[in-house]
Amino acid sequence: MSDIIPFNRIFKDSEEKKAMVEALDGECWHGDGPASKRVESYLCNWLGARYAFLTTSCTHALEMAMMTLDIGEGDEVIMPSFTFVSTANAVRMRGARPVFAEIRSSDLTIDPVDVATKITPATRAVIPIHYAGISADFDGIRRAIDGRDVFIVEDAAQAVGAYWKDRALGTIGDIGCFSFHDTKNITCGEGGALLTGDQTLAEKAEWIREKGTNRSAFLRGEIDKYTWVSQGSSYIPSDLLAALLEAQLQKKEIILESRKKVWEAYMDRLGESRDKGWIILPDIPSYARINYHIFHFHVKDAADRDPLIARFREAGIGASFHYVPLHNAPYARKILGNQVQLPRTEHLADTLIRLPLYPDLVDIRHDVADRVYSVISRYF
Repeated sequence: MSDIIPFNRIFKDSEEKKAMVEALDGECWHGDGPASKRVESYLCNWLGARYAFLTTSCTHALEMAMMTLDIGEGDEVIMPSFTFVSTANAVRMRGARPVFAEIRSSDLTIDPVDVATKITPATRAVIPIHYAGISADFDGIRRAIDGRDVFIVEDAAQAVGAYWKDRALGTIGDIGCFSFHDTKNITCGEGGALLTGDQTLAEKAEWIREKGTNRSAFLRGEIDKYTWVSQGSSYIPSDLLAALLEAQLQKKEIILESRKKVWEAYMDRLGESRDKGWIILPDIPSYARINYHIFHFHVKDAADRDPLIARFREAGIGASFHYVPLHNAPYARKILGNQVQLPRTEHLADTLIRLPLYPDLVDIRHDVADRVYSVISRYF
């Protein structure tokens, strides 16, 4: 491997090529083909989901979720500001209002205490983000909801194969949304999935995903013709992408174990940096079993973040920051004004640094961790 350590590298071998060639040689290139069905069944069996629908992206899964729950004008949906824009866009595309809540310093997931202060009669849903594959605090979120008729939609884009207690993330709320983008642990380049355990929601999601028709029921022989029964769009990925994803899923244990070793190498080597007060390392809750999607840490002073990232890059280490909080974005200020104040979120976003983490680093993980420590120690 080169001395340059990029931030991300796709884990692939001959199995992906073999799967794609077999799919190309087949007669089904459209969506919902044999590979798609196998992958959806695999996700259900692996994760304990009742229903799983492959989508063209997690963005589209989130949009489907809002449509499935009939989120619309006058509704409010609570979410962290520290998230990718797709979370908020899915709400805005339905004419609803995103309500931004603080995140916790310990794990960067939504703060249930702040959620409780944001609930109003207009609240229809809460969207927790499982940042870095770390489970949000479901017990706390449910206390915040306090028996109200409020849906939980998991933005589990980063959390495939991670758990809350003994339950797979993406299967705990009313709806869960996954990403298989090529920055994720398991990928088909672009793709996602919507999961639910509710039969009624599953039926609605299936209509929406199939352009607002009950075509899927027709293809299963449940009805003698299909027609327009709902609003919808085309959210179904090609079976070629499903074949690629199937090949990736077959090596999920290898991917997880390799990423775990790299993550642990960082934690072990950077413990001294934490003990010296230079940085703050992740704090994983006892109820969370992570999937090692991201290794991140914080500097204490925001003024040190960008210079330290620059030092990493000069040393050939592709470190990066992450989200700019959405409540400070131009569009959020346009629709919400300047009244949203989330100082903790802003500080955490301004002090966060992510390090390269992917399976190809496993054999040189200790060397990479040493290089990271050396940059930090020289800087401070």
